[in-house]
Amino acid sequence: MEKMIDDLRSIININSVCEKDLSSAYPFGEGVHMALNKALEICKSYGFETKNCENMIGYAEVGSGETLMGILVHLDVVPAGDGWDTDPFSLEIKDGKVYGRGVTDDKGPAIAVIHAIKELLDEGVTFNKRVRIIFGQAEETGAWEDMEYYKKNEEAVDFGFTPDADFPAIYGEKGIAHLKIAFKKSDTCFNNVSGGTAINMVPDSCTASYSVHGETKTLSVTGKAAHGSTPEDGENAISKLMNELSGVVTDCKLVEFFHEFIKLEYNGESLGGQVSDEASGPASYNIGKIETVGDDIVLYIDLRYPVTFNLEDIVNAINSHLSENGFSDVKVEVITNKPHVYMDKNGAVIQTLLSAYRDETGDMSEPTVIGGGTYARAMNGIVAFGPMLPGRELTEHQANEYIYLSDLILAKEIYKTAIKRLVSE
Repeated sequence: MEKMIDDLRSIININSVCEKDLSSAYPFGEGVHMALNKALEICKSYGFETKNCENMIGYAEVGSGETLMGILVHLDVVPAGDGWDTDPFSLEIKDGKVYGRGVTDDKGPAIAVIHAIKELLDEGVTFNKRVRIIFGQAEETGAWEDMEYYKKNEEAVDFGFTPDADFPAIYGEKGIAHLKIAFKKSDTCFNNVSGGTAINMVPDSCTASYSVHGETKTLSVTGKAAHGSTPEDGENAISKLMNELSGVVTDCKLVEFFHEFIKLEYNGESLGGQVSDEASGPASYNIGKIETVGDDIVLYIDLRYPVTFNLEDIVNAINSHLSENGFSDVKVEVITNKPHVYMDKNGAVIQTLLSAYRDETGDMSEPTVIGGGTYARAMNGIVAFGPMLPGRELTEHQANEYIYLSDLILAKEIYKTAIKRLVSE
């Protein structure tokens, strides 16, 4: 256990927020590059064959045979944000909890997988298939140029999992779209407004300079960060700021827009985009970021939509609703869209993963569908699997991100059992 914690500390202590510049020697930033090299160094020391693929992605492999099992992890993290009680880039263990940015998303699970395989190797388990841990560097940005590079230049995996979600197992992921709405600054009361650091995070701060009755004033509001897929777990600082200004300012189209269509909601009801299905539940809308861009103020939304719905239909419904209610010049535009993932929950891979989880925990929970987005979308045959146990507080993308040390050790044991079964069949 001590060695696993030492390895985790060495990689948590690297600030690996993605800073994308695909033309540079370090396409995703020097910090992410350092994290990749550290992960490959750790794996090589345990007997893995490793490869750095032109600094775009890397992998570590063990085993033999024609069949290739992939385990997709990522080493980039979201910005730390404010409100930490510890240094986010210095691992700390306190009261049975391991703190640091990435301990759950996704450096902790990556290290757990490495050590699960290391223990199998130490025990002399025969790998009848090759197992390749693929280290992504740009998962949190949403564009996934790392995985696109891999698919174009490296061997395709036959099946596998990504330890970047929840136990017991995930057989579906909602669609994920990033949307934007631009307002002419001249139609608002704002001189400048800024809030949020990533669209897929609930913003924990927002600051605006605005004019009222001929005076220029400044307002700053704090909220609570959370993952963009669970906006109900946070307090959206952008929405709170707009709510505070409602009734204070006049002739401000952006504030009016929030008052009429956003409020403090995250289900899209007032926006005209509320949808739901039995398989995956309701859509969620996170107002993730707002910024001043030239003569515009641009609002960015992270939408997680149910697996039986089409994004185009949802966006058209919203735009029609806006037009019918006095905002015909305001249009929702799609920036990116990752369609949903939906697999047979009775398939062989999911059932093998599920059996490993059940045997290690005694919990007979069924596989689920989530609103989060993982590398399961990046390649065929990949399933999201752990590391979070049912009922645990979700702290990824928040201040004071943590995982119970006992949970991390249990996750390693679950992965060990699952990998052994998958490579021995």
